Amino acid sequence: MSESSPDDRHLCAIIEAYDAAWNQHALEAIIACHTLDSVFESHTTAESATGHLAIRRMVARYFRTFPDLAFTIRRMYARPGLVVQEWTAHATHTVPILTRQGLAAPTGRVLTWNGVDVMPMAGRLIVRKDAYVDSASLQRQIEAARLPPSEGTP
Repeated sequence: MSESSPDDRHLCAIIEAYDAAWNQHALEAIIACHTLDSVFESHTTAESATGHLAIRRMVARYFRTFPDLAFTIRRMYARPGLVVQEWTAHATHTVPILTRQGLAAPTGRVLTWNGVDVMPMAGRLIVRKDAYVDSASLQRQIEAARLPPSEGTP
């Protein structure tokens, strides 16, 4: 999973623990991995959170939206002061979600989408997290679940 030099493997271990905290929905463990003035920017939802309190609120909202949210890390790259990882998220659509077409009622379907996190580091802590998500794929899955079956489909 990790592609790094021996000197940067400690960064991978730190981020692997961070990823485990996300999969356990361990909010305080997630926050503890960020600097006090860390910035978490979602380039999908166009929201940005600065500092522990704002990041805690943003992450808690993600967990409320997707109570079973889990990530599979596909690749991780580490260099001095920087970790980049590619991931796939899995979550059941159990609450209304705002889409381009308006509010999408829960479908009960498992949604899967890919993303990339870019995380500059200061020692063992995340200074900034920029999350880039394949939002088009996620939107298509939500919208497809809302469409009635086509004629001739049982």
